Amino acid sequence: MEAWYHYVLLIGVGFLVGFINTVAGGGSLISLPVLIFLGLPPSLANGTNRVAVVIQNALGTAGFKSKGVSTFPFNIYLGLSAIFGSVLGAYIAVDLEGETFNRILAIIMIIVVLLILLKPKMKLEEMQERITGKHLWIGILAFFFFGIYGGFINAGLGIIIILFLHYVNRMTLIRANATKVVVVFIYTAAALGVFIFHDKVNWEIGLILAIGNGTGAWVASRVSVEKGDGFIKTFMVIVVMALAVRLWFFT
Repeated sequence: MEAWYHYVLLIGVGFLVGFINTVAGGGSLISLPVLIFLGLPPSLANGTNRVAVVIQNALGTAGFKSKGVSTFPFNIYLGLSAIFGSVLGAYIAVDLEGETFNRILAIIMIIVVLLILLKPKMKLEEMQERITGKHLWIGILAFFFFGIYGGFINAGLGIIIILFLHYVNRMTLIRANATKVVVVFIYTAAALGVFIFHDKVNWEIGLILAIGNGTGAWVASRVSVEKGDGFIKTFMVIVVMALAVRLWFFT
């Protein structure tokens, strides 16, 4: 990096991204453009960003654990399934037109907001978790495909994961988040291995960014447990709307 303030920028952006990724998702839609702005080619930016995401989710996991929130071994089963998809996704070379991809993703984000806002509130008896039997296998299958996208670019996937766990496995948003950070840590570590093998990681920039990401994740994991599902729901709506606007109008 050419100037000292680039370090400050990376740590600041990293904190914001780590907080957003841990409570909702989509933070990589902020960090990737910043890395490209600093002069990294897109493929190198993608690989470098994974360093911060791995450390972010490791500390997010520790933060949830420190508050007594854990979904072991369910999160491990999903993570192992996602590994296979993640390695495949990291190897896939798909040449999508950037503007088209961003606008499709923007539409998905709007749909996500509507699901969050319009989905009827579940009754207490309906919120009993479904993490065994057929629902476990549904999750394992779904997370293989989530892993493919996660290995390819990962941006915005956290929000989809939270909603899947909430509505399919009927987890509270807090426990869905705690599950998400473990799964993302597992499959991102696998994808990072592919990027390292192909020399697509700038370690200096990745580790500086990780300082911010990790700090933001630690703070977010503890705050979200203390504030509860209402805080997470509100935060998710704000983040998704902001990302949809950015993707549609500022591509």
